[in-house]
This record gives sequence, structure tokens and C-alpha cells, in this order.
Amino acid sequence: MTRRLWKVGTNSGNNGCPTLYEIPGTDRYVVQGDRLTDAGELGQLDNLTADEDAVTVPRELLANFSPKEPAHVPQFITFDEFDGMFTSFKHSAWRLETRRRYAFDEEQDTYRQFLEEGRVDWDLEDPWCVERREQSALGKRFERVRILDEPPTDGQRYLLDNARRNSAAGEDIRVLPRSRADELRLPREDFWLFDSRVVALLHHDEADMMTGVELITNPVEVLRYAQAREAAWHHAIPYDQA
Repeated sequence: MTRRLWKVGTNSGNNGCPTLYEIPGTDRYVVQGDRLTDAGELGQLDNLTADEDAVTVPRELLANFSPKEPAHVPQFITFDEFDGMFTSFKHSAWRLETRRRYAFDEEQDTYRQFLEEGRVDWDLEDPWCVERREQSALGKRFERVRILDEPPTDGQRYLLDNARRNSAAGEDIRVLPRSRADELRLPREDFWLFDSRVVALLHHDEADMMTGVELITNPVEVLRYAQAREAAWHHAIPYDQA
């Protein structure tokens, strides 16, 4: 069905371009401008697909007619899209793990083995490990800090053993006592920080099951998480020294 567009404003007088349109009833806008055609310039755009196009517009169009209200609209992605970020990032993927338990971990055979034997026979050739090693071989960094209670919960002790697997696959794993994390006022929520420019905030429900992934790209918000990374990484210690 053809959607009706609402003309928001134009800098073009009456010759049609450039113009900004709103799609009523949605949070979508249509930008009309000169198509970007230079191959070198197009090559600088991140992940431009065959279904997408790029146009140029003057700053005044956006300054005069773009939305002005400071409303935060969460941007969620699918789990498949989230998985894809671990191969599409350019140089660094950093994680803060803050929770006392993860329900998904407790569903695994490896978790049951850990509770029974205090250790796990990790499969270092499973698809996750293979992908991590392949990405690490490209020069990309995987790092994470895991916050530990004092004493650690069963789930946290399981992840300490899991760090052997992560480390073998190319990750640098460090840990930090929760008391120190509280002193540093680190975020209480789990997140991944990709290339210091986009945050994947991991949402969990009351049963400790991950329910969604929210992207944060506002530079001011991203900076807050980057500052948390710097503090956590500075004060954390290698997992095998905990």
C-alpha cells in the first residue's frame, strides 16, 4: 500500500530538492536530495547495502526541519543482528558482565558438569570458538570484565571456569569485585561496546533471561559507557589471578 507523505520543509523554493518528508503515524522520514554517486565517497559509508541509497542535503534543511523534541526512542535489534555485530565490527569488542546469574547458562550441560565436578571439558572447536579465533586472527580485540560478588555465586564461578575457554579462543578476560565496581559507579547493566562508537545494551527479565538488545549510538551516551570501560579495565585483574 502506498503511504502518504507529509512535507515537513524544503530549502528548494519550488524546484523540489532538497526536501524533508514525514511518514505520518511512524517514526520514519524521507530525505530528498542529490544522489551520492562518487565511488570513493560511497566506499566510506558503513555497510551500504544494494537496497539503500545515499543523498546529500544542506545543513540548514536538517537544522530547520528535523524533529526538535528531546525524546529517547529505544532502538532494538534482533538476536541474529546482534550476532552479526561480532563479525562486522572493525577493531574492538568490549563487554561488562554485571549479573549474579544468567538463566541461559544454567540450561547448558556444561553448567551441570561444573556443579557436579567443579570444572568443565570445554569444546574449543565449536562454532563460537572458531569464529572468535578467526576474528582475532584479523587483528580484532575481544575483551571483557566480569564483576564478581564476594564470595562469587555459582554462576560467577562457572564463568570463571568458562574464562579458560574464552581465553583460548582469543579473548582477554579480567574480573573485578562488586564492591570495587560500586565504588567506581560502574553501570549495573550488561553491555557490549563495539569500536568505541556503538553500545549494545543487554536487557534481562526478572528470571535473569536475556530478552532483548538495545543499540545506543548517541555519542554522549556512548562516551559514558566508554568511560566505564576505561575505569573497569584499569582496576580489573586477569581472571586466573582472582
